[in-house]
Amino acid sequence: MSTYVYGITTRAHPALPEGMAGVGEPPRPVRVLTAGELAAVVSDAPEDLRPKRRDLLAHQNVLAESGAAGCVLPMRFGSIAPDDDAVTQVLSERADHYQERLRELDGKIEYNVKATHVEEAVLHMVMAENAGMRELAEANRRAGGGSYDDKIRLGEMVAAAVKAKEAEDAAEVRRLLTPAAAAISVGPESTGWLVNVSFLVARDTAEDFLAAVEEVRKSHPHLDLRVNGPLPPYSFVEPGPAEPAGTTAGADAGAH
Repeated sequence: MSTYVYGITTRAHPALPEGMAGVGEPPRPVRVLTAGELAAVVSDAPEDLRPKRRDLLAHQNVLAESGAAGCVLPMRFGSIAPDDDAVTQVLSERADHYQERLRELDGKIEYNVKATHVEEAVLHMVMAENAGMRELAEANRRAGGGSYDDKIRLGEMVAAAVKAKEAEDAAEVRRLLTPAAAAISVGPESTGWLVNVSFLVARDTAEDFLAAVEEVRKSHPHLDLRVNGPLPPYSFVEPGPAEPAGTTAGADAGAH
């Protein structure tokens, strides 16, 4: 029977609530495996596990309940080991790493920030900032739209200016929000997002971080900022030793 892993914590972590159930239909009973000073919150793994809403919520619920009493390193949904022995072997082999992560992440949560441009507002900005583009656009307008080549040239100039603005705004968002975080983790680039960054934030300073996000929203109305959180610190399980704010690690990294 494969073993489903929800998270890793210390052996001294308070006992889990009695009767806690996890993923699967019917839900598998949650239990604890120990090795040295560490423990893993696990259950038997269902066959053919899929990211259905019921199981995603069950995974999150186990992490929320087990993490209420102290720090738990969250594993991503679908973290499965061949058996219990494989889990305890990893705990033993990576004990120093997991203990360091537990110390670093204690009392901290994650916020993921994504941003896109408000297209019309950004087009107005780049045109206002570039006299050459304005002159070409006006010349095309006076010529009834301009020649094919002039249209292509204007389009290329606008696309290049927007791309440069994306890089500029991405750096600016990180610069403004990083001081309010303990560490950052830059996510993979994907079409549509000019910013995809996770911020590790002390739970007792979360309001300060969210206030910083609101300031960015007010000062950069051409950006559409989306914040997801608070989350378990998924993006910070693997980095080690502790990374100070301003460094980066893969935001989709997760222990397996």
